[in-house]
Amino acid sequence: MTKKKPEPERIPDPDPYRTPGLEPGGGVPPGETPPAEGSTPDAGPQETYNPTKGWSTGPVIVILVLVAFFVAFCVAYAITV
Repeated sequence: MTKKKPEPERIPDPDPYRTPGLEPGGGVPPGETPPAEGSTPDAGPQETYNPTKGWSTGPVIVILVLVAFFVAFCVAYAITV
């Protein structure tokens, strides 16, 4: 009866010397890679409405007036108590 040699474990990485499309040193020649793809922002419809960023003057003035009333109320309350 002859003994069988145990098979070596299979290595999942291919042998770089036998892999088609690789240049010496591991580089890939032009034409072997797929063309560049567009990015995600290019995928949607073109947005034509771009509102201005930031606060307009009206809301800022309203907030400042409300803050001034609150501060005046707190000062008046502190004086009377």
